[in-house]
Order: sequence, then C-alpha cells, then structure tokens
Amino acid sequence: MGSVTTTLLRLVLAGGLAGSLVVQAVLVPLLAADLDDVDAAVRWPVVAIVFLGIVTIQVAMVCVWRLVTMVRRDTVFSDAAFRLVDVLIGAIAAAAVLALALGVVLAPGEDVAPGVVLLLGGLGVLVAGVALTVLVMRALLAQATAMRTELEAVI
Repeated sequence: MGSVTTTLLRLVLAGGLAGSLVVQAVLVPLLAADLDDVDAAVRWPVVAIVFLGIVTIQVAMVCVWRLVTMVRRDTVFSDAAFRLVDVLIGAIAAAAVLALALGVVLAPGEDVAPGVVLLLGGLGVLVAGVALTVLVMRALLAQATAMRTELEAVI
C-alpha cells in the first residue's frame, strides 16, 4: 500500500473520529432533548443505542488506524494484527446488533412507520454481512501470515 493511500486513509479516519466525537458531545444530548416528549421506555434506549453505535464506529476506526500503521511498518503479518482484526469484527457485529435493537425498540406503536423498522432490520443484516466479510479477510490474513513464515524459514 502506498504512502499516499495510507496518508489519505489516515486523514479520513482522523476526520471521522473528530466528527464522531462532536456527534457524541453535541448531537446525542440534543437528540435526548428532542425526544423529551417521547415515552421514557423508548427515549433512553434510543439515545443509548445511538451513543453505543457511535462507540462501535470509533473502535472500528481506531483498529483500522492501527492496522494501517502495521501495514506501513510491514508488521501486519503478525499475531498482533489478529487481535486488532478480532476487535474490529466484534465492533462491526455489535453495530449490527444495535441496528436490530433499534428496530425492536421502535417497532411497537404507531409513531414510527413500519418501513423504517424494516430498513433498520435490513441495515442490521447488511452490517452483519460486513462482519462476516471481515471474518473471511481474517482467514486470508492467517493464510498469508503462515505462507510468509514458511518463506522466511526457507530463506
């Protein structure tokens, strides 16, 4: 991976992290205030799910940042990379569960259209598919790491 690509990716990740911190600090409290007239049984789970969803995105961005650093240092084919990929998979899976949970919280009643609940369910399934894709990429990383170890033993 070229240095231009990694630099651009780091800029995107830094912007995403800064933006997510602003959303957590400013928009989540505003969301809670905006839902003031909504039943507390819906209001607080929605705010908590949104907050935790942002945390999962932040965890994923930090893991990608560290993996990019490992790529730049040519240490990505190591056991330390597997730990980061495992955390990344966990964060994506948690985001999928949170999307599904948001749909479950919003489903009862007539305040939210059924199409919105269906979209949240579809989003949860789509995000779960991303987690499975990263799991496949982890298996490829394991194969590449084993091949590199064998090559180093031969050389």
